[in-house]
Amino acid sequence: MSEITITKPDDWHLHFRDGDLLNETVPATARCFQRAIVMPNLVPPVRNRAEALAYKQRILAAAPTDSNFEPLMVLYLTNETTANDIRQAAGIDIPAAKLYPAGATTNSDAAVSGIESLYPIFETMSEAGMLLLIHGEVTDPKTDIFDRERLFIDQYLAPIHMRFPELKIVFEHITTADAADFVLSATATLAATITPQHLLLNRNDLLVGGIKPHNYCLPILKRNTHQQRLREVVASGSPKFFLGTDSAPHAKHTKETACGCAGCYSAWGALELYTQVFDDLNCLDKLEGFASFYGADFYSLARNTEQLTLTRKPWTMPQEIPLANGDSVVPFFAVKR
Repeated sequence: MSEITITKPDDWHLHFRDGDLLNETVPATARCFQRAIVMPNLVPPVRNRAEALAYKQRILAAAPTDSNFEPLMVLYLTNETTANDIRQAAGIDIPAAKLYPAGATTNSDAAVSGIESLYPIFETMSEAGMLLLIHGEVTDPKTDIFDRERLFIDQYLAPIHMRFPELKIVFEHITTADAADFVLSATATLAATITPQHLLLNRNDLLVGGIKPHNYCLPILKRNTHQQRLREVVASGSPKFFLGTDSAPHAKHTKETACGCAGCYSAWGALELYTQVFDDLNCLDKLEGFASFYGADFYSLARNTEQLTLTRKPWTMPQEIPLANGDSVVPFFAVKR
Protein backbone atom coordinates (compact mmCIF):
# COMPACT_ATOMS: atom_id res chain seq x y z
CA MET A 1 0.00 0.00 0.00
CA SER A 2 1.60 3.26 -1.13
CA GLU A 3 -0.88 5.61 0.51
CA ILE A 4 -3.75 5.64 2.96
CA THR A 5 -6.57 8.16 3.33
CA ILE A 6 -8.19 8.59 6.74
CA THR A 7 -10.53 11.03 8.43
CA LYS A 8 -8.48 13.90 9.80
CA PRO A 9 -7.34 12.85 13.28
CA ASP A 10 -7.34 14.55 16.68
CA ASP A 11 -4.71 14.59 19.41
CA TRP A 12 -6.38 13.84 22.73
CA HIS A 13 -3.42 14.82 24.91
CA LEU A 14 -0.64 17.34 24.31
CA HIS A 15 1.29 20.27 25.76
CA PHE A 16 1.57 23.55 23.85
CA ARG A 17 3.22 25.54 26.67
CA ASP A 18 2.69 29.32 26.39
CA GLY A 19 4.13 32.58 25.14
CA ASP A 20 6.49 32.62 22.16
CA LEU A 21 6.66 28.82 22.12
CA LEU A 22 3.05 28.70 20.87
CA ASN A 23 4.24 30.00 17.50
CA GLU A 24 6.12 26.72 17.11
CA THR A 25 3.91 24.16 18.84
CA VAL A 26 0.47 25.13 17.55
CA PRO A 27 1.29 25.09 13.81
CA ALA A 28 3.21 21.82 14.26
CA THR A 29 0.06 20.19 15.62
CA ALA A 30 -2.41 21.93 13.31
CA ARG A 31 -0.59 20.57 10.24
CA CYS A 32 -2.35 17.21 10.65
CA PHE A 33 -4.67 17.30 13.68
CA GLN A 34 -8.03 19.09 13.65
CA ARG A 35 -8.58 19.16 17.43
CA ALA A 36 -6.38 18.76 20.46
CA ILE A 37 -6.92 18.35 24.18
CA VAL A 38 -4.58 20.97 25.65
CA MET A 39 -2.90 20.22 28.95
CA PRO A 40 -3.30 22.95 31.62
CA ASN A 41 0.00 22.63 33.50
CA LEU A 42 1.29 26.12 32.81
CA VAL A 43 2.89 28.35 35.43
CA PRO A 44 0.52 29.40 36.92
CA PRO A 45 -1.86 26.58 35.96
CA VAL A 46 -5.18 26.92 34.14
CA ARG A 47 -7.62 26.63 37.05
CA ASN A 48 -10.95 28.11 35.93
CA ARG A 49 -13.07 29.01 32.91
CA ALA A 50 -11.67 32.52 32.49
CA GLU A 51 -8.07 31.28 32.49
CA ALA A 52 -8.93 28.44 30.09
CA LEU A 53 -10.62 30.72 27.57
CA ALA A 54 -7.82 33.28 27.76
CA TYR A 55 -5.30 30.52 27.03
CA LYS A 56 -7.48 29.31 24.16
CA GLN A 57 -7.33 32.75 22.55
CA ARG A 58 -3.53 32.77 22.78
CA ILE A 59 -3.45 29.36 21.08
CA LEU A 60 -5.80 30.43 18.31
CA ALA A 61 -3.70 33.54 17.70
CA ALA A 62 -0.74 31.24 16.99
CA ALA A 63 -2.65 28.88 14.67
CA PRO A 64 -2.16 29.10 10.90
CA THR A 65 -4.70 31.49 9.38
CA ASP A 66 -5.83 28.88 6.85
CA SER A 67 -6.50 26.15 9.43
CA ASN A 68 -9.71 25.24 11.21
CA PHE A 69 -7.76 23.93 14.19
CA GLU A 70 -9.72 23.73 17.44
CA PRO A 71 -8.06 23.58 20.86
CA LEU A 72 -10.15 21.88 23.54
CA MET A 73 -9.34 23.24 26.96
CA VAL A 74 -8.82 21.47 30.27
CA LEU A 75 -8.95 22.66 33.88
CA TYR A 76 -6.09 21.88 36.26
CA LEU A 77 -7.45 20.32 39.45
CA THR A 78 -6.02 21.48 42.76
CA ASN A 79 -7.10 21.01 46.35
CA GLU A 80 -8.70 24.46 46.04
CA THR A 81 -10.89 23.57 43.04
CA THR A 82 -14.56 24.17 43.83
CA ALA A 83 -17.75 22.64 42.52
CA ASN A 84 -18.63 26.06 41.14
CA ASP A 85 -15.36 26.09 39.13
CA ILE A 86 -16.50 22.84 37.51
CA ARG A 87 -20.09 23.92 36.84
CA GLN A 88 -19.00 27.23 35.28
CA ALA A 89 -16.39 25.58 33.06
CA ALA A 90 -18.16 22.43 31.86
CA GLY A 91 -19.05 22.53 28.19
CA ILE A 92 -17.94 21.62 24.67
CA ASP A 93 -15.07 24.12 24.75
CA ILE A 94 -13.81 22.86 28.15
CA PRO A 95 -14.77 19.18 28.16
CA ALA A 96 -12.40 17.92 30.86
CA ALA A 97 -10.37 18.52 34.00
CA LYS A 98 -6.96 17.03 34.74
CA LEU A 99 -5.79 15.21 37.84
CA TYR A 100 -2.05 15.41 38.41
CA PRO A 101 -0.81 13.83 41.62
CA ALA A 102 1.44 16.53 43.10
CA GLY A 103 5.00 16.16 41.81
CA ALA A 104 4.18 13.52 39.20
CA THR A 105 5.51 15.41 36.16
CA THR A 106 6.42 18.82 34.71
CA ASN A 107 4.71 21.75 36.47
CA SER A 108 2.68 19.51 38.77
CA ASP A 109 3.84 20.89 42.10
CA ALA A 110 0.58 22.85 42.49
CA ALA A 111 -1.53 19.76 41.85
CA VAL A 112 -3.44 17.40 44.11
CA SER A 113 -2.27 15.99 47.39
CA GLY A 114 -4.84 13.74 49.04
CA ILE A 115 -6.77 12.46 46.02
CA GLU A 116 -9.73 11.30 48.10
CA SER A 117 -10.38 14.91 49.11
CA LEU A 118 -11.44 15.57 45.52
CA TYR A 119 -14.26 13.02 45.58
CA PRO A 120 -16.91 15.77 45.91
CA ILE A 121 -15.39 17.42 42.81
CA PHE A 122 -15.52 14.11 40.93
CA GLU A 123 -19.21 13.85 41.84
CA THR A 124 -19.84 17.32 40.40
CA MET A 125 -17.87 16.44 37.26
CA SER A 126 -19.95 13.31 36.79
CA GLU A 127 -23.17 15.32 37.12
CA ALA A 128 -21.90 18.02 34.73
CA GLY A 129 -20.65 15.55 32.12
CA MET A 130 -17.04 16.73 32.43
CA LEU A 131 -14.39 14.10 31.77
CA LEU A 132 -11.66 13.31 34.28
CA LEU A 133 -8.19 12.99 32.73
CA ILE A 134 -5.66 11.26 34.96
CA HIS A 135 -1.88 11.15 35.06
CA GLY A 136 -1.84 7.78 36.77
CA GLU A 137 1.27 7.46 38.91
CA VAL A 138 1.87 7.34 42.63
CA THR A 139 4.49 9.83 43.77
CA ASP A 140 5.88 8.26 46.94
CA PRO A 141 9.66 8.73 46.50
CA LYS A 142 10.23 5.27 47.97
CA THR A 143 8.29 3.63 45.13
CA ASP A 144 10.29 2.22 42.23
CA ILE A 145 9.67 4.54 39.27
CA PHE A 146 8.84 1.55 37.04
CA ASP A 147 6.03 0.52 39.44
CA ARG A 148 4.35 3.90 39.85
CA GLU A 149 1.62 3.34 37.26
CA ARG A 150 0.78 -0.19 38.38
CA LEU A 151 0.38 0.86 42.01
CA PHE A 152 -1.74 3.88 41.08
CA ILE A 153 -4.32 1.56 39.51
CA ASP A 154 -4.90 -0.40 42.71
CA GLN A 155 -4.57 2.48 45.15
CA TYR A 156 -6.51 5.21 43.32
CA LEU A 157 -7.88 4.53 39.84
CA ALA A 158 -9.88 1.40 40.62
CA PRO A 159 -11.56 3.00 43.68
CA ILE A 160 -12.40 6.19 41.71
CA HIS A 161 -13.88 4.20 38.84
CA MET A 162 -15.92 2.06 41.24
CA ARG A 163 -17.13 5.02 43.31
CA PHE A 164 -18.16 7.11 40.27
CA PRO A 165 -19.36 4.64 37.63
CA GLU A 166 -20.92 7.35 35.43
CA LEU A 167 -17.81 9.56 35.40
CA LYS A 168 -15.93 9.28 32.13
CA ILE A 169 -12.22 8.79 32.84
CA VAL A 170 -9.27 8.88 30.46
CA PHE A 171 -6.25 7.05 31.82
CA GLU A 172 -3.68 9.10 29.97
CA HIS A 173 -0.45 7.98 28.29
CA ILE A 174 -0.57 4.43 29.63
CA THR A 175 2.72 2.56 29.65
CA THR A 176 2.16 -0.91 31.08
CA ALA A 177 0.39 -4.17 30.39
CA ASP A 178 -1.25 -3.68 33.79
CA ALA A 179 -2.85 -0.45 32.59
CA ALA A 180 -3.94 -1.87 29.24
CA ASP A 181 -5.53 -4.89 30.86
CA PHE A 182 -7.26 -2.78 33.51
CA VAL A 183 -8.79 -0.55 30.85
CA LEU A 184 -10.00 -3.58 28.89
CA SER A 185 -11.60 -5.05 32.02
CA ALA A 186 -13.30 -1.80 33.05
CA THR A 187 -16.69 -0.49 31.99
CA ALA A 188 -17.28 1.68 28.94
CA THR A 189 -16.71 4.88 30.95
CA LEU A 190 -12.96 4.24 31.18
CA ALA A 191 -10.61 4.63 28.21
CA ALA A 192 -6.92 5.41 27.63
CA THR A 193 -4.55 7.31 25.39
CA ILE A 194 -1.26 5.88 24.13
CA THR A 195 1.75 7.89 22.96
CA PRO A 196 4.06 7.20 20.01
CA GLN A 197 7.07 6.88 22.28
CA HIS A 198 5.50 4.12 24.36
CA LEU A 199 4.60 2.18 21.21
CA LEU A 200 7.99 2.66 19.55
CA LEU A 201 10.41 2.43 22.47
CA ASN A 202 11.13 0.65 25.72
CA ARG A 203 13.51 1.39 28.57
CA ASN A 204 16.49 -0.03 26.68
CA ASP A 205 16.06 2.88 24.26
CA LEU A 206 16.50 5.24 27.19
CA LEU A 207 19.32 3.56 29.11
CA VAL A 208 21.40 1.16 27.00
CA GLY A 209 24.61 2.60 25.59
CA GLY A 210 24.28 5.76 27.65
CA ILE A 211 21.30 7.81 28.75
CA LYS A 212 19.35 9.31 25.85
CA PRO A 213 17.73 12.46 27.25
CA HIS A 214 15.39 13.05 24.32
CA ASN A 215 13.73 9.69 25.06
CA TYR A 216 13.12 10.65 28.69
CA CYS A 217 9.46 11.14 29.47
CA LEU A 218 7.05 10.63 32.33
CA PRO A 219 5.58 8.12 32.76
CA ILE A 220 8.96 6.63 32.03
CA LEU A 221 9.53 4.03 29.29
CA LYS A 222 8.97 0.50 30.57
CA ARG A 223 10.36 -2.92 29.68
CA ASN A 224 9.82 -4.53 26.27
CA THR A 225 6.98 -6.79 27.47
CA HIS A 226 4.88 -3.74 28.34
CA GLN A 227 5.67 -2.10 25.00
CA GLN A 228 4.54 -5.23 23.19
CA ARG A 229 1.26 -5.34 25.13
CA LEU A 230 0.48 -1.76 24.13
CA ARG A 231 1.17 -2.65 20.50
CA GLU A 232 -1.17 -5.62 20.82
CA VAL A 233 -4.09 -3.56 22.12
CA VAL A 234 -3.84 -0.90 19.40
CA ALA A 235 -3.60 -3.64 16.79
CA SER A 236 -6.75 -5.21 18.22
CA GLY A 237 -8.81 -2.19 17.21
CA SER A 238 -10.37 -1.82 20.65
CA PRO A 239 -12.26 1.51 20.88
CA LYS A 240 -11.04 1.91 24.45
CA PHE A 241 -7.64 3.16 23.22
CA PHE A 242 -7.03 6.27 21.16
CA LEU A 243 -4.36 8.71 20.04
CA GLY A 244 -2.79 11.08 22.56
CA THR A 245 0.76 12.13 21.77
CA ASP A 246 1.70 13.77 25.07
CA SER A 247 3.86 15.98 22.82
CA ALA A 248 5.84 18.07 25.31
CA PRO A 249 8.44 20.57 24.08
CA HIS A 250 11.51 21.53 26.08
CA ALA A 251 14.45 23.62 24.95
CA LYS A 252 17.41 21.48 23.94
CA HIS A 253 19.63 22.81 26.73
CA THR A 254 17.05 21.83 29.37
CA LYS A 255 16.92 18.25 28.06
CA GLU A 256 20.68 17.82 27.65
CA THR A 257 21.63 18.68 31.21
CA ALA A 258 22.46 16.98 34.49
CA CYS A 259 18.77 16.99 35.44
CA GLY A 260 16.98 16.88 32.10
CA CYS A 261 13.31 17.74 31.68
CA ALA A 262 10.80 14.96 31.02
CA GLY A 263 8.91 15.05 27.74
CA CYS A 264 9.12 14.13 24.06
CA TYR A 265 8.24 16.75 21.45
CA SER A 266 6.51 14.54 18.91
CA ALA A 267 4.18 16.97 17.11
CA TRP A 268 6.48 17.23 14.08
CA GLY A 269 6.10 13.56 13.21
CA ALA A 270 3.53 11.97 15.51
CA LEU A 271 0.97 10.91 12.94
CA GLU A 272 3.69 9.54 10.66
CA LEU A 273 5.20 7.59 13.56
CA TYR A 274 1.87 6.14 14.63
CA THR A 275 1.26 5.14 11.01
CA GLN A 276 4.63 3.39 10.93
CA VAL A 277 3.66 1.41 14.05
CA PHE A 278 0.37 0.28 12.52
CA ASP A 279 2.14 -0.58 9.27
CA ASP A 280 4.76 -2.61 11.12
CA LEU A 281 1.95 -4.46 12.91
CA ASN A 282 0.19 -5.12 9.58
CA CYS A 283 -2.98 -3.39 10.79
CA LEU A 284 -3.20 -0.12 8.86
CA ASP A 285 -6.94 -0.74 8.68
CA LYS A 286 -7.08 -0.05 12.44
CA LEU A 287 -5.30 3.33 12.25
CA GLU A 288 -8.35 5.45 11.42
CA GLY A 289 -10.33 4.23 14.41
CA PHE A 290 -7.44 4.85 16.80
CA ALA A 291 -6.49 8.25 15.35
CA SER A 292 -9.79 9.70 14.16
CA PHE A 293 -12.85 8.01 15.67
CA TYR A 294 -12.50 6.53 19.14
CA GLY A 295 -11.41 9.68 20.96
CA ALA A 296 -14.21 11.78 19.48
CA ASP A 297 -16.71 9.05 20.33
CA PHE A 298 -15.53 8.83 23.94
CA TYR A 299 -15.72 12.61 24.34
CA SER A 300 -19.21 12.54 22.76
CA LEU A 301 -18.09 14.89 19.99
CA ALA A 302 -18.84 14.68 16.29
CA ARG A 303 -16.26 12.88 14.19
CA ASN A 304 -14.32 15.08 11.79
CA THR A 305 -15.39 15.11 8.15
CA GLU A 306 -12.22 16.36 6.44
CA GLN A 307 -9.83 13.71 5.15
CA LEU A 308 -6.06 13.41 5.11
CA THR A 309 -3.83 11.25 2.91
CA LEU A 310 -0.56 9.74 4.08
CA THR A 311 1.90 8.67 1.39
CA ARG A 312 4.65 6.11 1.87
CA LYS A 313 7.97 7.75 1.04
CA PRO A 314 11.32 8.42 2.74
CA TRP A 315 11.30 11.34 5.12
CA THR A 316 13.72 12.77 7.65
CA MET A 317 12.83 14.37 10.96
CA PRO A 318 14.49 17.79 11.46
CA GLN A 319 17.43 17.38 13.83
CA GLU A 320 16.60 20.64 15.62
CA ILE A 321 13.91 23.27 15.35
CA PRO A 322 15.05 26.83 16.06
CA LEU A 323 12.90 29.03 18.28
CA ALA A 324 12.45 32.78 18.06
CA ASN A 325 14.23 33.33 21.38
CA GLY A 326 17.44 31.67 20.13
CA ASP A 327 16.78 28.30 21.76
CA SER A 328 15.94 25.15 19.84
CA VAL A 329 13.96 21.97 20.43
CA VAL A 330 14.91 18.47 19.32
CA PRO A 331 11.91 16.60 17.89
CA PHE A 332 11.17 13.09 19.09
CA PHE A 333 12.86 10.45 16.87
CA ALA A 334 15.25 12.98 15.36
CA VAL A 335 18.33 11.58 17.10
CA LYS A 336 19.79 8.14 16.47
CA ARG A 337 18.03 5.56 18.65
